[in-house]
Amino acid sequence: MSKLASARYGKDNVRLFKVHRDDETGVQTVVEMTICCLLEGDIDVSYTKADNSVIVATDSIKNTIYILAKQHPVTSPEVFGSIVGTHFIETYKHIHVAHVKIITHRWTRMSIDGKPHPHSFLRDGEETRDVQVDVTEGKGIEIASSITGLHVLKSTGSQFWGFIRDEYTTLPEVWDRILCTEVAATWKWKKYADLKAVRADTVKFEDAWSSARDIILKHFAEDNSASVQATMYRMAEQILTAVPQVETVDFALPNKHYFEVDLKWHKGIKNTGKDANVYAPQSSPNGLIKCTVARSERAKL
Repeated sequence: MSKLASARYGKDNVRLFKVHRDDETGVQTVVEMTICCLLEGDIDVSYTKADNSVIVATDSIKNTIYILAKQHPVTSPEVFGSIVGTHFIETYKHIHVAHVKIITHRWTRMSIDGKPHPHSFLRDGEETRDVQVDVTEGKGIEIASSITGLHVLKSTGSQFWGFIRDEYTTLPEVWDRILCTEVAATWKWKKYADLKAVRADTVKFEDAWSSARDIILKHFAEDNSASVQATMYRMAEQILTAVPQVETVDFALPNKHYFEVDLKWHKGIKNTGKDANVYAPQSSPNGLIKCTVARSERAKL
C-alpha cells in the first residue's frame, strides 16, 4: 500500500518586469523579477484519483501574478510575495499554504555626465535580492530575505593560520592573502500574523536590505580577517543588531582561491610570499563555510 505523503505544485520561472513612471518629474523606475509560486492544500485526489477538479491551473497562477503586479506595487518584494500568497489561500478555500519565491534582478540607474539618467539602466552584476514567503492559513506569514550572487574580493587584509596540522595537511599558514567570495546571506523575520502586519513593515524591509548590504561590504573591506568563519559571524552579529525584527541570519560563503604561481624555474623569478603579485584563480575545488547566527535568547531555547 502507498499514500501521498506530501504534495505541492504551481508555476515556476514567471518573468515579470514593471515600469513605474512619474509623470511630474519624467523619472522612471524599473523592477525585474523571476517568481515561483507553489500551492498546498486538499489536492490529493489530483494525484491519487486523476481528479483535476481541485487544481488551480498553473497558467492561472501565472496570470494571477501579472494581475496582482498591475494592481499593487511590487516593491518591496517581501510585501508583494505576501500579497500573492495571501490571494491564493483567501480565494481558494481548499488551498491552505502558498510558497512564493521572488528573485529581484539588479538594474542600476545610469549616470550620464555626472547626473542620474531618468530612464536608462545598466546590469552591473549578477547579484540578486531574493525573498521566500510562506503563507499558511490560520498560522501567519513567514518571510526570509536574501542577498545572493554578491561577488567581493580584497587583495590583502586576510590571513589563515593556527589550524590543525597533521599527516593530512599540506596547506601552508599565511598572514596575508587574497580573500574572494560570493556572498549568500539570508535573514529570517519574526512571523507575521497577516498581510496587514507585513504591509506595516514595508519601510523596514527596504531599510534592512540596504543595511545588510552595507554591513557586508564595510566589514568585508575593513576586517583583518582571521578566517572566513570569523568574518561571517561578525557580519551576522551586526545585521541582528541593525534589524531588531530579524530572528536569525544565515551565511554561506565559498572561499574562492587565488594561488601564487611559483616562477623560480624561469631565471629565478621571485613570485611567492612577499614577492607574489601574479596568481592563478582556481575554479574548483573551493572551501564552503556556512553558519546560522541567532539572538542569544533564541539560541538558549
